[in-house]
Amino acid sequence: MVQSLNNQHQEVRDEVAKLCQKFPGAYWRELDREMKYPKEFVDALTEAGYLSALIPEEYGGVGLPLSGAAAILEEIQMQGCNGGACHAQMYIMGALLRHGSDAQKAQYLPKIASGEMRLQAFGVTEPSSGTDTTSIKTFARREGDHYVVNGQKVWTSRAEYSDLMLLLARTTPKDQVTKRTDGLSVFIVDMIQAKADGMSIKPIRTMMNHSSTEVFFDNVKVPAENLIGEEGKGFRYILSGMNAERILIATECVGDAKWFIEKATNYAREREVFGRPIGQNQGVQFPIAKAYANMRAAELMVQRACDLFEAGENCGEEANMAKMLAADAAWEAANACVQTHGGFGFAEEYDVERKFRETRLYQVAPISTNLILSYLSEHVLGLPRSY
Repeated sequence: MVQSLNNQHQEVRDEVAKLCQKFPGAYWRELDREMKYPKEFVDALTEAGYLSALIPEEYGGVGLPLSGAAAILEEIQMQGCNGGACHAQMYIMGALLRHGSDAQKAQYLPKIASGEMRLQAFGVTEPSSGTDTTSIKTFARREGDHYVVNGQKVWTSRAEYSDLMLLLARTTPKDQVTKRTDGLSVFIVDMIQAKADGMSIKPIRTMMNHSSTEVFFDNVKVPAENLIGEEGKGFRYILSGMNAERILIATECVGDAKWFIEKATNYAREREVFGRPIGQNQGVQFPIAKAYANMRAAELMVQRACDLFEAGENCGEEANMAKMLAADAAWEAANACVQTHGGFGFAEEYDVERKFRETRLYQVAPISTNLILSYLSEHVLGLPRSY
């Protein structure tokens, strides 16, 4: 097996691998056909404490650093499973941990850690704004001891399977703020209450089983006590968690790349055509070897970003590069794996086509490669802003 360059949290990796072996390819293929949520897998991760990795021990969590969460997610992908069913709980957690009140932490974190509640839904993107987050139109209007929310979110994955949502909404109209990033606020939304009070969820069928939805808010009341931090400062709170999100997604991509590389090399050793293993041919060897080299390079950038994050240093450049390079490495490895398998790469039973579809997502989400290049151009290279 292709191992991690980093020996940190090896015991955690080993235990995650054991857990994942209980959920082989057949489990994921069956879910994929019906577009079902992997409840048993998520429950097993929750019971083992892996989804509470970043929650401090005082609230019932494991209290691991970001590298611990990264090790868990990388291992999940490397074992052929799909962390997309639950990874949001790790990176959404940051806003509550860093900016939530003591009362909010005491109310929600123990329940999330125990599995009594799931925090899986992240309501940010809207149909008209896309990645232009400051142009969102969902509005939360203060009325006494609560806010009334109206609007629409899209690509809100796992909304049907989450008890809580982290919601970003405008609380001051865009034309009334000095900076376009002002006037946005973050709320914890109780999904059960909200569904009984005007919130509706519409599934979106996609090329992979990712439980994506549209969410509609029609005069939904959210208690004022569910506001995280200060009103109007929500964009900063969301930004503070984006580096963690990109690092964790990058680790998943590294895990995917390792799965594809191992799958391809094993098949190339075993498959014989014209009386010899196809792996003996350089035309088969070289794409796999190149994918391996690029995966290792991406892995080093991911580790660098993670180290800076844990040291409390600015890691925006490294987190963005890590996500881009790792997504590219996973996609390159996926293509090499399909090509190595030939026609069998398209056969459901080999799991290659499923993972191929799943890893393609990360060229686009949670931030597209083009936006990362724009960020590096402006904020690192000092070029004029392009948007």
